[in-house]
Amino acid sequence: MPRFHCPTPLASDTLLELPAGPARHVQVLRLQPGDTITLFNGGHSSALMSDGSGEFDATITHMGRSDVQVRVGAYRAVGREARVAVHLALGMPANDRMDWLVEKATELGVASIQPLMTERSVLRLSGERADKKIAHWQSVAISACEQCGGNRVPTVMPVKTIQAWLQSQPPKAADARWLLSLCEGSSPLTEHLTHGTAAQTTFLSGPEGGLSAAEEAAAAACGFTPVTLGPRVLRAETAALSALVRLLV
Repeated sequence: MPRFHCPTPLASDTLLELPAGPARHVQVLRLQPGDTITLFNGGHSSALMSDGSGEFDATITHMGRSDVQVRVGAYRAVGREARVAVHLALGMPANDRMDWLVEKATELGVASIQPLMTERSVLRLSGERADKKIAHWQSVAISACEQCGGNRVPTVMPVKTIQAWLQSQPPKAADARWLLSLCEGSSPLTEHLTHGTAAQTTFLSGPEGGLSAAEEAAAAACGFTPVTLGPRVLRAETAALSALVRLLV
């Protein structure tokens, strides 16, 4: 059954006009009145979905030229989310690798993605161009959730410099903070996971070429522990996803 993200509160036995995005997708699929679909709102509040989980059956009742109306049906408390909330902060890789990374991180169950500009970043974004990129990456995350069955869409945060982002971090409490590092003395991430993963985890990964020594020192001052994924040097996007696999799967 086709799944669509509908960013609005949902309730059983109500008529709903789909927002423009899902309505367009329904029309592209040439669905007709009487066809059934699945709706999830990705975290918007409702009486049954206070934590953003679960999904609703819905039946198409009207197909217009640009509008689609459905009757929302039964709620299903389906949980396909990760057992821990992992927040990924990373120096943005260049070209279309960020699109691929957002898609795969969403499929793995990441809670949020923080794009960063670092000393060695190739991709530099600001102003309207940054806003358009964030909107695009958020749509990539939504599409990935529709495909993989996730009911909570990860938030793609506004682009920040790594300095501004580190300054915004609260004092370290019970959350785990890991910094991917190639520096001597970094310990394997797996050694820290033998007793389980903290309920809230932030993983910081650099762009092509990694973080500079000054950036790693600033991250360590904010409570980030340097870790390694093994003896091989991985591409920026591969390293971030490899860490997510260890933390989420």
